[in-house]
Amino acid sequence: MGYIGHHGVATLRRYKYSGVDHSLVAKYILQPFWSRFVNIFPLWFPPNMITLTGFMFLLTSAFLGFLYSPHLDTAPPRWVHLAHGLLLFLYQTFDAVDGKQARRTNSSSPLGELFDHGCDALACAFESLAFGSTAMCGKATFWFWVISAVPFYFATWEHFFTNTLILPIVNGPTEGLMLIYLCHIFTFFTGAEWWAQDFQKSMPLLGWVPLIPEIPVYDIVLGLMIAFAVIPTIGSNIHNVYKVVEARKGSMLLALAMLFPFGLLLAGVLVWSYLSPSDIMRNQPHLLIIGTGFAFGFLVGRMILAHLCDEPKGLKTGMCMALAYFPFAIANALTAQLDDGNPLVDEQLVLLMYCLFTVALYVHFATSVIHEITNALGIHCFRITRKRA
Repeated sequence: MGYIGHHGVATLRRYKYSGVDHSLVAKYILQPFWSRFVNIFPLWFPPNMITLTGFMFLLTSAFLGFLYSPHLDTAPPRWVHLAHGLLLFLYQTFDAVDGKQARRTNSSSPLGELFDHGCDALACAFESLAFGSTAMCGKATFWFWVISAVPFYFATWEHFFTNTLILPIVNGPTEGLMLIYLCHIFTFFTGAEWWAQDFQKSMPLLGWVPLIPEIPVYDIVLGLMIAFAVIPTIGSNIHNVYKVVEARKGSMLLALAMLFPFGLLLAGVLVWSYLSPSDIMRNQPHLLIIGTGFAFGFLVGRMILAHLCDEPKGLKTGMCMALAYFPFAIANALTAQLDDGNPLVDEQLVLLMYCLFTVALYVHFATSVIHEITNALGIHCFRITRKRA
């Protein structure tokens, strides 16, 4: 049984993307640059290949972070920070011009939207790992993934109901990414230790502030991002969905139910990490974040597909497949609590299996949906198919 039914196929053929970007930085600085940059690609170059190439830049960045800082708590060579910044800038650029290439070649399709946003969902994990190595965040790197994933999921949820992806005047894909690659470049000059030492040492002018001693800079940044970026953003998302639901005389409970799988994903990881006898969040941050990132990608992909196919609003039980591994992982961690810290199965093996499970689940979903959409619309994923007049 496939992911797309007969109704979904009919809806895909009628689907038109709608998005609005209110960013002034994008309008006056980046959009003119992107409009010129897209011309480096020949007209035969498929937009999805641009998307995939941009995603590979982030994979490279995350790999560099792993190579030089396996636990994300040691300083890599300074050139790595510069590489992180350049690779993130290239990712942002390629992510912006793939849509321009699609319009330029008259090859826009629902598959392009799904492919683009699917890569973006995974990018949250890989860029969090890159930033974790730059700022020596250690186990706090997971929370930097959380503050990127939460607004992304809520924006996708809002898009599902409003049918328009609205980026506010200050948003993550524009100003957020720009701030991060500027942080990478800044760290090239200061060194990663600047982020990990006490806030008052890194910024002597603020030494008079009555803060608790030994708060690392990255913790201050994390708190500021939650207070001034994440909370206001999700508040706006919920308000916009509420207006649409009220106008359609729908149920806000059904709308909120679509957030349930993501909440369970976060809860599952946190409970497992709390019970973990080997402190997986500190000692294996790459495996934990990559495994959770692919589970998150599956949840986002299922919601985007539901939007593209005009599926009924409400909880999508199929999304809960991404959560199927947690009962075993948590039960195995509990056995360590009952047996002097010795789990039934070695936890590093359990964590590796978690990664393999979520990657396999995502790859199966992605390849299946790509196959179904290309067959339904008579297009190719990595080859331009001209639309019939």
